[in-house]
Amino acid sequence: MKQVLSQQEIDSLLKAVKSGEIDEKGLEEQENEKNKVKSYDFRRPARLSKEYISTLNMVFEEFSKIVGNRLSTQVRHNVELHLASVEQVSFDEFVHSVPRFTLMGLFHSRPLEGTQIIELSPQLSLQLIDLLCGSSEVRSDEDQQNKTNFTDIEKAILTDILGDFVHSFELAWQDVIELDVKLETTETNPQLLQNMSPNEPVILVTFTVDLFNVRTFANICVPYIFFETILDKLSLKNWFDTERGADRSDNKRIETSLNSAKVNLEVLLGKATMTLENFLQLELGDIIPLDGKTSDPLVMSVEQRPHYLVKPGLKGKNRAVEVLQYIEGEIN
Repeated sequence: MKQVLSQQEIDSLLKAVKSGEIDEKGLEEQENEKNKVKSYDFRRPARLSKEYISTLNMVFEEFSKIVGNRLSTQVRHNVELHLASVEQVSFDEFVHSVPRFTLMGLFHSRPLEGTQIIELSPQLSLQLIDLLCGSSEVRSDEDQQNKTNFTDIEKAILTDILGDFVHSFELAWQDVIELDVKLETTETNPQLLQNMSPNEPVILVTFTVDLFNVRTFANICVPYIFFETILDKLSLKNWFDTERGADRSDNKRIETSLNSAKVNLEVLLGKATMTLENFLQLELGDIIPLDGKTSDPLVMSVEQRPHYLVKPGLKGKNRAVEVLQYIEGEIN
């Protein structure tokens, strides 16, 4: 039901229009814009809702942090990756958006379907090769433009770099689903890709890469078929539903992991204070009186925190203690 204006509101609106505070033509344009028919391209339908895209933003933000840290460690220079956009396009649009000479790694993520593609701009690829080969200079634009292919040695280096990207992809998705990601092959000419039909919808994720104050780009192309079986896990409600109880299998797994954890136990016999002179004169057979009585229980600490009162004794030929009381980490 539309809102009904009071007479006072109508008078105020008319007064504002007459005084020029509100542009009458502007109001008409806004109304026409609301009623305007928007075009829709059936060749690239939006398969994923905004909620799912928001989740993908979170996943690939984590991916950019992981890759940035790994590359910075590998090339020993600060490499910054930032998520630029997450778009739904057709595979043909992706192919025509990348240079004819570029670096692409094709990989699969089991148990999910489809072939995913990581594309690194030639400028970024060549700069990473230079850094890994010992150079610390920025390659000139002329050198990059004259480059039309990678040598066998350069391909071997770039395959290792793509391996880092693929492993980071697996780590970024581990909170959503456990994946087994394997790099299948590399390509340098996007026109030769035949693993998807031109009109197949894909998610194109673009990153900016800052290295030596030079900004380049990297892309990840993920087909829609990759998401078909995990759409329920991409829901933000599934991620942040605080009312959902813990899974029994999760509790069992955590309990099993904790049971095998090793902890350090210490039993304090007592304390004593002496002067430095007496300490320097200590000899074999000297007796040092402690602050406690032989009848007093001892304190057993777990990871340097007091937890139990115990009684010393022997078990076979080994010294042992008998637990008397749990003191909850405090000593009276």
